[in-house]
This record gives sequence, structure tokens and C-alpha cells, in this order.
Amino acid sequence: MSVIIDFFIGFFILAGALFCLIATIGVIRLPDVYTRNHAASKAATLGVMSILLGTFLYFYALEGHFNSRLILGIIFLFMTSPVSGHLINRAAYNSGVKLWDKSVRDDLKEYNKKIRENHL
Repeated sequence: MSVIIDFFIGFFILAGALFCLIATIGVIRLPDVYTRNHAASKAATLGVMSILLGTFLYFYALEGHFNSRLILGIIFLFMTSPVSGHLINRAAYNSGVKLWDKSVRDDLKEYNKKIRENHL
């Protein structure tokens, strides 16, 4: 049984490290603030959550210690990171940060245009 638990612990920690690496590469290589923030908020969230889950399994299965702080950290990260990524992108858009030149679609352009027409 310990071999299976060790496999899952290693899998979650290595998968989390891989997701964090992918997020780092995305932040460095992607062209504009919106895609960089998407990479940082989505892949890094999944990476850190996987690492925390692997850590929780390690302490629970091998050490016999139930760490509720790790569970709370996973829940808190799951709830706050995507929302904060969305709000940062929304604030960047509303402050006038330009999209990438090769962006195909701007969904908020029409929406903001309608809102401005209704308020004037």
C-alpha cells in the first residue's frame, strides 16, 4: 500500500512542478498582458494545488498527521486565484492596455460601446 501512496505523492508533486514550469514559460513567452496573466493564474493555480495535495497526502499517509491548513490552502487558492486573475485582466482592459496585434476578437469592445451609449 505504501508504494501506491508514494506513487501518488510523487505524481502530484511532479505534476505540480510541471504545471508551475509551464506557467513560468507562458509568462515569459506569451505576447501580451492578458495571455501572460492567463498562464500565470490558471497553470500556476493548478500547479500549486497539486503540490499542496501531494504534501497533504505525504503528511496524512506516511506521517499520520492530518493537516487542515493544507486543505484550507487548497480551497482558498482554488477560490481566489481565478477570480483575481480575471479582475487583473479586467482592470488592465479598462485602463487601456492594448491587446496583442494578432488578437482575433475583442468581446468587451462592443459591450463597453453599448454601456457608454446608454450612459450619455
